[in-house]
Amino acid sequence: MLDLHLAQPPEIVNVGVGVHGVRGPHDVFRLPDLWQFHVYGYHGELTLLGETHRIRPGAVSFVPPGVQVRFDYRGRSEHLFAHFRTVPVGRPARVPVLQDAGAAAGLLGDLMRHAVAAFPGGSALVTAEVWAVLWRVAQLAEHPDAADGRGPGAVAIAAAHVEANLALPLAVPDLARVAGVSHNHLIRLFRAETGLTVVAYVRSRRMARARHLLTSSTLSIPAVAATVGITDLQAFNKLCRRELGGSPRAVRARSG
Repeated sequence: MLDLHLAQPPEIVNVGVGVHGVRGPHDVFRLPDLWQFHVYGYHGELTLLGETHRIRPGAVSFVPPGVQVRFDYRGRSEHLFAHFRTVPVGRPARVPVLQDAGAAAGLLGDLMRHAVAAFPGGSALVTAEVWAVLWRVAQLAEHPDAADGRGPGAVAIAAAHVEANLALPLAVPDLARVAGVSHNHLIRLFRAETGLTVVAYVRSRRMARARHLLTSSTLSIPAVAATVGITDLQAFNKLCRRELGGSPRAVRARSG
């Protein structure tokens, strides 16, 4: 298991789509000061710290900074990747080198593709998307049964959908359909897993994204509000005061 600090947003250095196995059957990488994260779409092997792990479509992996990793391919192989630095504050999450994301793999891939599409110009959005992915994967690591779609898996799937669609309406029945459970069951699972109602969880994620965009980007306040799905500026102002401790301008000013 690896220690991954996620209490603060990571510094995203690169995100993209990697295509390998065309020029040769293996590659060896070592990034001196960057984490590597991958979402796989192929079969192969990853060798790290003397141990070989089998890669399958839907698997995700972490490679810590300064560690050499070898990838062995079976023909053309494509994955989504992020290279990033973390801020070593707070309690780290414990994540495996490689795990099967199961039913959450599709949504994790969607989040990563959003980040790739926004890179490099939308740096704050890229950071927000990748940070959301890393948190989702860390939650999967804490709940291994999430991969088979039972119990906390429904929460992980719904939460990943929330992160990918904060700019859109997020009704509880729609989230339940995405997660493959009933409306009432999703409410019970969210309460058990997060201590929040589904509506409160969505609101908390909107405001966490809003805080990040206000403090780490130059997006206008109306643009920030729209990005997190709150089109009424008066309502956004009220939520910022209640959830973030000040008006949007005050939150942005404090970061300076």
